[in-house]
Amino acid sequence: MASSDVKSKRITATGSLAVGPARIRQIQVLSTTGTPRLTITDGDGGSTILDLDFIASDSHSVNIPDDGIRAGDVFVETLTNITAATFFYS
Repeated sequence: MASSDVKSKRITATGSLAVGPARIRQIQVLSTTGTPRLTITDGDGGSTILDLDFIASDSHSVNIPDDGIRAGDVFVETLTNITAATFFYS
């Protein structure tokens, strides 16, 4: 894959990132108490492309190997006990 510019988008609620087709390269997450969970689908109601549980009350960095995870529409389906998440994509 040819090199491309990496961009970022911070979210605090579920829904589409509205970035068009993209490859997720990395995600930074700030979790709160309880059982933090992040679920990403390819579009609203689409197939799950990433489903992660985190340790409570911490910051986390999720590095995606190789060319990242491709999605036609990066959609955050579940954002439980997470204050914010920053997606790095190309």
